[in-house]
Amino acid sequence: MSQIIVVHAPDSSGGRRVHVDSEILGLAYSLQDIKEFLRRAGLDWETEQIAASPMIEWRGGGPGTWPAPDGPRQA
Repeated sequence: MSQIIVVHAPDSSGGRRVHVDSEILGLAYSLQDIKEFLRRAGLDWETEQIAASPMIEWRGGGPGTWPAPDGPRQA
């Protein structure tokens, strides 16, 4: 996989849509979810690699921005 992986800002459910080109990989609620989506796509990365990879474009907050009951939080 040489395309850019895009992780969108949290939506109203708190999930972050993850896609490559026009293919949606899923709705992530944590780095573990993204790790699983990438594993299914053939990339067996550790969460540290996901957080630091230049192949991932983070929109609406970086890898530490995940949902909380009162809105997005920063890790």
